[in-house]
Amino acid sequence: MDKTTQTDEEKKKKKRLLLILLLFLLAVSAGGLYYYFSTKTEPVQVVSGDYLPETKGAKKMSDKEVKEAEQKAVDASKFNMVIKSEAVFETGDSEGSLYIQNPVENGYPINVVIRLDSNNEQIYSSGAIQPGYEINGAKLDKTLAQGDHPATATFDIYDSKTNKKRGQVQAGITIRVNN
Repeated sequence: MDKTTQTDEEKKKKKRLLLILLLFLLAVSAGGLYYYFSTKTEPVQVVSGDYLPETKGAKKMSDKEVKEAEQKAVDASKFNMVIKSEAVFETGDSEGSLYIQNPVENGYPINVVIRLDSNNEQIYSSGAIQPGYEINGAKLDKTLAQGDHPATATFDIYDSKTNKKRGQVQAGITIRVNN
């Protein structure tokens, strides 16, 4: 009985070993198939017409044309602010020598707002000034007392097509009231 029991046990061990080996081979095969199908790439197809067409009527720009185009872009980005640094008024509620200009070269309409430096109170607003227009004398929106009043003029720059604000620049100005 010892030999029979031993042979039966050996047969069971061999069957277990064979079953484990078979499961291992099955797992390796499944892993290999998964890797093969998950990393498989499709070849790229080139569709006719994806190429740059031949030149028909285009010609190279001359150096002069390139420079003109570059200069136009530079000019469009420039802004010249023109305001007299001192505005003199005989009385706090009279018209005075306020001078503001929007040069033709700017190409952008502006609005100039003047605020006192002491309290940031708005004392003047020009309204729209188109390129090539100027203000040569104006009355302040608020009555000021006699003396020198330091102020800041803010030039709001607008897009002439959309009327949306594009930016702003500022300048110091003194408002002098004589009486």
